[in-house]
Amino acid sequence: MHTDARLNSLQEKHLRLDRAILDEEKRSWPDDSAVKRLKLEKLHVKEEMDRLTRVNSLN
Repeated sequence: MHTDARLNSLQEKHLRLDRAILDEEKRSWPDDSAVKRLKLEKLHVKEEMDRLTRVNSLN
């Protein structure tokens, strides 16, 4: 996948994860393990976005 397309895909996934985290946290009984898992996944997506951005800026 082209770097820009991959970056856009990751940005969309990051936003979806952010919404999922907020939705879970708004529940009357949030599932803490689900929130933790979503936040970890969001962090991994952010790290991949940062890596792609750095690689893209070098080219």
